Amino acid sequence: MSQKNSLFYSILTARCPRCREGDMFPKNTWYTTRFAEMHKSCPCCGQPYEPEPGFYYGAMYVSFGFNVAIFLTALFILYQFVEELTMAMMIGVVAAVVIFLLPFIFRYSRVIWINFFVRYEGPCSDIPKKSHD
Repeated sequence: MSQKNSLFYSILTARCPRCREGDMFPKNTWYTTRFAEMHKSCPCCGQPYEPEPGFYYGAMYVSFGFNVAIFLTALFILYQFVEELTMAMMIGVVAAVVIFLLPFIFRYSRVIWINFFVRYEGPCSDIPKKSHD
C-alpha cells in the first residue's frame, strides 16, 4: 500500500474513507463562511458522506477530545510563562484558540468519525461506484 493509500494520509488530507481519493470538502473553503460545507458523496466512488441522518453527532466526541487537548496544552504553556494564572486568562486563551481552530476541529472531527465506520475498499478504479438515491 502506498503512502497515498494509507489511513493517516487520507485523514490528514480529508479524503474519502472508501477509496481515499475523493475530497470530502470543497476546495478553498477553510477560513471562509463555507468551512462547514461538505460534498454529499465522494466525487470518485460515490460513497455518501452522511450515511444516515444525524451520523455526525458522534463526531462531537472527537471534537471534545480535540478541545480537551487544546485546554491542557494551553494550561501547560500558560503555567510555564505566567506567574499568576487566573480563570479569566485561561478562559480567554482557550476561547481564542478554539475559535481560531474551529474549521480544523469541525472538519477533522468529521473525517476521523467517518473513518471509524467506512472501510477502505481499494482505489476508485477498482471498486464499483455507489449510486445516489
